[in-house]
Amino acid sequence: MTSTVEAIRRTVEEQSRFVDRLRQEIGRVIVGQQYMIDRLLVGVLANGHVLVEGVPGLAKTTAVKTLAKAIDCKFTRIQFTPDLLPADLIGTLVYNPRDGQFTTRKGPIFGNIILADEINRAPAKVQSALLEAMQERQVTIGENTFPLEEPFMVLATQNPIEQEGTYPLPEAQVDRFMLKLKVTYPTKIEEREIMNRVDLLHETSVSHVVTKQDVLGAREVVNQIYVDDKAKNYIVDIVQATRNPEAFGLNIKHLIEYGASPRATIYLQQAARALAFLQGEGNVFPNDVKQVAMDILRHRIIVTYEAEAENMTSEDIVRKILETVPVP
Repeated sequence: MTSTVEAIRRTVEEQSRFVDRLRQEIGRVIVGQQYMIDRLLVGVLANGHVLVEGVPGLAKTTAVKTLAKAIDCKFTRIQFTPDLLPADLIGTLVYNPRDGQFTTRKGPIFGNIILADEINRAPAKVQSALLEAMQERQVTIGENTFPLEEPFMVLATQNPIEQEGTYPLPEAQVDRFMLKLKVTYPTKIEEREIMNRVDLLHETSVSHVVTKQDVLGAREVVNQIYVDDKAKNYIVDIVQATRNPEAFGLNIKHLIEYGASPRATIYLQQAARALAFLQGEGNVFPNDVKQVAMDILRHRIIVTYEAEAENMTSEDIVRKILETVPVP
């Protein structure tokens, strides 16, 4: 087994060389925000969609746009607004009176990396139009279904839902996002560097430093990273604790309306593999699982009214679970 892990580690080392180039290119534009950048890379490598939440002005859109432009594949940006229609997203059938035929006009969803900017500015009907594309990797227009080209991932930004003019995302759609990231304010040193570096008159150009084949090849390697039984059991225990906390000695059952679905288990393993890849490892350690657990679970646990009355959030519940469930 040791020889297998070592062989995978050597493959990881060879296939992950582009990661440093990608980080350097993003670092030319984005100051700090290492957590957000690393988790965006986890999403790219784990073939998962990412939702980035934070107040306006924290470089959410810039970070996603920079990452997408650094990868040499088709990038489209969709600005979500209250008057957006599903057809504006996926496309529509156009009638040609000359021959009496309908032709398909594909929408901006037909790309590799989709920036869904301020996704919670659009009503539920438009947000739900993304569901089939995100889960099935296909789009249905009229009677025809079109597969989406790989890699395909949605990188969405949103303002906190308590901001005026926003709509909460449907639970079914939120669950399709592998990771939900919370972006915070920069430090004093970082903000000083931002002020020095940013030139409002000239936008920093971003070069393609990674190819589509690099990403697809890296995903294959991520899928081969070894996860032993102890790490797998730890993943299952964490997710089970969101549904049956009393089995782990946690008195928080009254705070949880719904726990995480089995999709969380799958995503936890895959995200931990991607994090191990970024660290040049050939196997997943329990600490890798613990590092990504908050981003996988914070949007999958629905709290009760009692929890809201006690000012307990899903993040507070995840922290209690991670502190209590024994690490192998």
